[in-house]
Amino acid sequence: MKKIFLLMLMILTLSGCGNSAQDKTTAETAKAQVVDKTPAPTAAADKKILVVYFSRTGEEYGVGRITKGNTAIVADYIAQKLNANTFEVKAATPYPDEYEACTELAKQELESNARPAFAANVGNLAQYDTIFVGYPIWWGALPRVMMTFLEANDFSGKTIIPFCTHGGSGLAGTEREIKEACPNANVLQGLAISGRAAQNDFTAAQKDVDTWIKDLGY
Repeated sequence: MKKIFLLMLMILTLSGCGNSAQDKTTAETAKAQVVDKTPAPTAAADKKILVVYFSRTGEEYGVGRITKGNTAIVADYIAQKLNANTFEVKAATPYPDEYEACTELAKQELESNARPAFAANVGNLAQYDTIFVGYPIWWGALPRVMMTFLEANDFSGKTIIPFCTHGGSGLAGTEREIKEACPNANVLQGLAISGRAAQNDFTAAQKDVDTWIKDLGY
């Protein structure tokens, strides 16, 4: 009788140990399966970003007289979204306010491959890793004053991300122009926003900017 009692006691003791080990294993497995929901860091998290742009106010075809340029509107939104600094490129001799006079001058500059002077240069370009470069499309090209700016600065090793406002041409060939002006920079895919959307339907334009920035990893 005593032997039977001791045998039953041993079985109960071993059974208790087995359940404890199983519970510990189950708990550890559950802990290992917890998903880390911490957002992955974006490309902008550890990079200094500058938004450089040229924009024009005055008479705008199909829109009227504007007090804030189409490209400036997009540039400010990108800077706000990415917590970036901005620098506006201004022509030393301002372009005409009248639409036809401005387009005629822009055409003359393009045909002569002019390099009009800009008013002031950005003084701290070296500290930035990524530069968003914004501009309107004039005659299917960059405004020549932006070419002056790009060629006057050293973008070696930097990432350039173009964006433009336009009346129907999209980016045209401006990505290629930027690559030629800044051969040692990494030029990423650009974005084109219509001037009318920038002025009159910016909610739709914001969605395009948001999607583009997300696709770039910023």
